Amino acid sequence: MSRFDETSGFLIDLDGTVWKGLELIEGAAESIQELQKAGKRVAALSNRGTHSRRQVASILQEKGVNLAPKDIILTSHVAAEYLRKHHPNEAVWVLGEGGLIEELQESGIPLASLPEDAAWLVVSLHTGVTYHDLDQAFQAVMNGARIIATNNDRAYPSSRGLSIDVAGMLGAIEATTGKTPEVVVGKPSVHMFECAMDRLQMTVEKTMIVGDSLDSDIAMGKYGIKTALVLSGNTTIEMISDVERPPDYVFHSLKDLAGT
Repeated sequence: MSRFDETSGFLIDLDGTVWKGLELIEGAAESIQELQKAGKRVAALSNRGTHSRRQVASILQEKGVNLAPKDIILTSHVAAEYLRKHHPNEAVWVLGEGGLIEELQESGIPLASLPEDAAWLVVSLHTGVTYHDLDQAFQAVMNGARIIATNNDRAYPSSRGLSIDVAGMLGAIEATTGKTPEVVVGKPSVHMFECAMDRLQMTVEKTMIVGDSLDSDIAMGKYGIKTALVLSGNTTIEMISDVERPPDYVFHSLKDLAGT
């Protein structure tokens, strides 16, 4: 841990870094515990929009990862907060799951009774999506709703390997309406970065993000924070040479970073 004496805050990705699906990666829980024991501030930073912070905290705590809801930054919450700050009282239609709806309601965002009444369509991963769900979202946009997406990742690391992500939901809407999202709040957006730094209360020089994605996690280095790539998700060592901004550190897994 001495190699990170100058790093006081860690932003740790979930999918492909802490777990795959909801199955913990070996050593992940112990690694987070080790960082916390060393006095580091730890927050989870994930493009997951299916769950609420409360839900994720509960799942993590059951698996031995001690993070409170306030220490978990999800795109479901960041999208809700963006709407609360910039478009209060504008009704939304949701193409997504219950965790996203929970965060929207907690932020005071009104839910439209009909898709035609929505000012915004909020799009996230929907693992049980049906034709009816897609058609309702289509109706919202065709009646003037603007689109905000939790993220636009094509795939995420799951227990099956890779599984389709939000780009699959967006693709159907974009292809049929000709409309694209006005706002994407997920990593590596400034919306996610500002929310994370507000939670950690650290300077960028003392902050590191740890994740498995070059496009979403390591790209956050553009804001001045340090970056550590783990190879436990969907990135191989060979892929690093193809990116403009390589990671500052590379580890096989979170376990190797923490030395557990």
